[in-house]
Amino acid sequence: MAKRVTLFEPPPLDSSKAPIENVLELTPVIDIGPDVFTNTRPLWHPPGARGIYGGAAIAQSLAAAMRTVPSDFAVHSMHCYFVLAGDSEIPILYHVERVRDGRSFITRTVQARQRGRPIFTTTLSFSRANSGGKKKLEHATSMPAVTLPDDSSADVKRKFYNAGGGPFESHKLGTVNRDSSKPEDKRIRRCMRARGNISEAGGHHAHLSALAYVTDSYFIGTVSRVHDIPRFASPAELKAALNALKNPSDLDDDEISRAFKELKEEEAAELRRRLEGALSKAEDPKNKHKHKEVGMMVSLDHSIYFHNPWAFRADEWMVTEMESPWAGEGRGLVLQSIWSKDGILIATCTQEGVVRLKQDEPPRSKI
Repeated sequence: MAKRVTLFEPPPLDSSKAPIENVLELTPVIDIGPDVFTNTRPLWHPPGARGIYGGAAIAQSLAAAMRTVPSDFAVHSMHCYFVLAGDSEIPILYHVERVRDGRSFITRTVQARQRGRPIFTTTLSFSRANSGGKKKLEHATSMPAVTLPDDSSADVKRKFYNAGGGPFESHKLGTVNRDSSKPEDKRIRRCMRARGNISEAGGHHAHLSALAYVTDSYFIGTVSRVHDIPRFASPAELKAALNALKNPSDLDDDEISRAFKELKEEEAAELRRRLEGALSKAEDPKNKHKHKEVGMMVSLDHSIYFHNPWAFRADEWMVTEMESPWAGEGRGLVLQSIWSKDGILIATCTQEGVVRLKQDEPPRSKI
C-alpha cells in the first residue's frame, strides 16, 4: 500500500485550475485550531536538495496567512527563515498567528512545522488597498530591454528548462557583463510564468502565491553562477545525480496522479541531458586544476517586497534580474527584481545562503 505523505487523502486534481494552484492547495486542520492548515498534496523534493523546494513553504505560508486577512488587504512584505530541511515524506502544518489588525496594516506570522518542530518561519505585513492617499510619491526601476519568448515558436518551447514538467516554466534571457572578472558586476536574467491559466476562483491570491513560489527558483545559485562554478562540478556528484534520475518516478510520491508523473518524467529527461553535458566538461583533464566545487549551498533567509499585487498575472511572462553584491565567510547574498510583462516592477527579493566550496585539505584539528 502506498505510503501517505499528506495528513488527509488528496482529492482529485482540479482541471479548472492551473497546475500551481493544485500544487499549493491547502486544507484547514480545524481539529488543531482555526488558523492551522496543511499541504493538500505531496511536495516536491528536488534532486540533490536537502529537503523540499523552499518556494513551496514560502508560497503555502503566504496562502495560509492570506486566508486570515480581509480581501481589501494585500501582502507588501514577507520575511522568511529556513530553519530545517523540510521532509517530503511528512505532512507540514502551517500555524498562523494573528499578531496585529490595524486600519491600514495587518501583521501575521506563520510557522511551518513537522514533528512538532518549526522548519520554516515567516512574518508578513499586509496593507489596505489605496490607503496611501490621492497624493503619492512614486518611482520604480525600469525593466531591462529584453525579448520575451515567442509562444508560437516550437524551437523556443523545446528550450524551456522545465519543459514538460513542474508547475511553472522558465527561459534564459542572458547574462549582462558575462565576461567581467568581477562577479558583482554580472546580472542574470530569466523569464518565468506559471503553466496553464490561473483560475478566476483563485483570484489575485493565487497569483501572489504563484509569484512567491517562483521567487526561490535559481536564487541562491546565482552566487555560484556569477563565479562560473557549476552547481555539480564534481564528476562523482554528477554521476550520483544522474543515477538518481534513472527512475524518474522516484521524484514523485505514489499518491501523485499519473498526469503529474508524466510531467516529471519529461522534466527528469531534460535535467539528465543538462547534467550529462556538465559531466563531460567536469571530466575533461584540462579542467582539473581549475575546479572550484560547491561543497554546500542552502538558503538561510528570504525576503519578498510585493510592490504591485494587483498589477500582474503569474501565468504571464515575468522578467527577473538577479545579482550578487557580496559573498564571503561561507555565505552569499543575492538580489532579485521582478517585472510584469508590461514592465511594471512587481517585486524585489533578497536571499542569503550558505555557499561553501569543497576544500583541498580537511581542516586541521585544533590543539
